[in-house]
Amino acid sequence: MHPELGFQEHRTAGIVADRLRALGFEVHERIGGTGVVGVIRGRRPGRTIMLRADMDALPIVEERTHAYRSQHEGRMHACGHDGHVAVLLGAAALIADRKDEVGGTVCLVFQPAEEGLGGAKAMIEDGLFERFQIERAYGLHLSTKYRTGALGFCEGPMYASSDSIEIDVTGVGGHGSAPHDAIDPIYAAATFITSVQQVVSRQVDPLEPAVVTIGSIHAGTTHNVIPRQCRMLGTVRAFSNDVREAMPGRIERVLKACCEASGATYDYTYLWRYPVTANDAGQTQYARALATQTVGDHMVVDATQLMGAEDFSFFAQRVPACFYTLGASGTPETSHPHHSSLFDFDESALPNGVAMMTALALDAPRHAP
Repeated sequence: MHPELGFQEHRTAGIVADRLRALGFEVHERIGGTGVVGVIRGRRPGRTIMLRADMDALPIVEERTHAYRSQHEGRMHACGHDGHVAVLLGAAALIADRKDEVGGTVCLVFQPAEEGLGGAKAMIEDGLFERFQIERAYGLHLSTKYRTGALGFCEGPMYASSDSIEIDVTGVGGHGSAPHDAIDPIYAAATFITSVQQVVSRQVDPLEPAVVTIGSIHAGTTHNVIPRQCRMLGTVRAFSNDVREAMPGRIERVLKACCEASGATYDYTYLWRYPVTANDAGQTQYARALATQTVGDHMVVDATQLMGAEDFSFFAQRVPACFYTLGASGTPETSHPHHSSLFDFDESALPNGVAMMTALALDAPRHAP
């Protein structure tokens, strides 16, 4: 009911910190901005692991009218991060109750700003791994694509990389009735929007997933004026690091050709955002086996790759990691896609999420490969 946007999760972080302290955790605040880490140290030797939950919401007006609807117009938990926090706080209570069983060190990482702002990277740059000597990382994401309570696992690449492009095409403004006296940036931009799709269809291996989407185009003010400038914003996705690294040059070649054909010029910015989220094979096999023991084989499924992105990828680049899904689609009302203004999830999924996080806390420091 009180969603907060990236790096603004002050209320949420305060609640998390207070509850962790009450449970007896060692609490560290303001890591990477508004991040919180709760630490519990076992009496027996073992590795140091982290369990992650992201906390931020999205700038979306919620359309649902249920009792727990957002009380802040224009902000909404449309990606289930409130559920992630609930799961990890639930696990924290069980871990505290069973602290005598803990071996090694367990760090509960409540991360800010997953939605495009790179809160994971901010926590890393603030010394997360060095300060806590983290050796393994685990995280989950609620999914309305899978049945309620099912735990889904995928070895290797699970989520795509996500980068952004920002393009300004500049021409010469003029009267709409005399295009020969102007250089039309809208025409150049339109040609580019159509032509850039050849990058995926003709320059990327058909067996390699990739996406180039122009999601925003803005130019002009009225019917009969050719504007001077047109601005485009887009997203680029890939599952292969080689494909990802080749995309900036491929896209710019198409842009340059389209602009030169009409005499326009351009400014082009490629913003490197989230890398591919790739699960370590050994950690995924281990976590899947543990899930089978925890919730039963009938509740463990194969998770499919998604072109969505996750900044858990930054954690997975540093240490062996496993990111998995928690199914939460119980009814048509809880089957809307993430980032929808109608998004909701089946809360009866949460106990399995808590059980799995607790199992990882008690087992992974001593038994994970």
